[in-house]
Amino acid sequence: MSKKVYAGNLSFITTEETLQKVFSIFGKIESVSIIKDKISGNSKGFGFVTFEEENAAAQAVHTLSGKEVDGRKIRVSFAEEKSGAKK
Repeated sequence: MSKKVYAGNLSFITTEETLQKVFSIFGKIESVSIIKDKISGNSKGFGFVTFEEENAAAQAVHTLSGKEVDGRKIRVSFAEEKSGAKK
């Protein structure tokens, strides 16, 4: 069962490739996305990483929260589904 992880307080220079590299040491990743402003295309400073295994996601949350990536201490937690979100 896959599990989505929230990654916040990202540097505006952090790329999806960087997140893939940082998070992939915990297990196989299904997808990585950094949320971008629709008009400017610039990062909003947060994104999501979806792991194939819940165990890997739990390890990433436990280990990476507060760690430095591209000069910023990132916040990592389990992502919560938006109410009314379509599956």
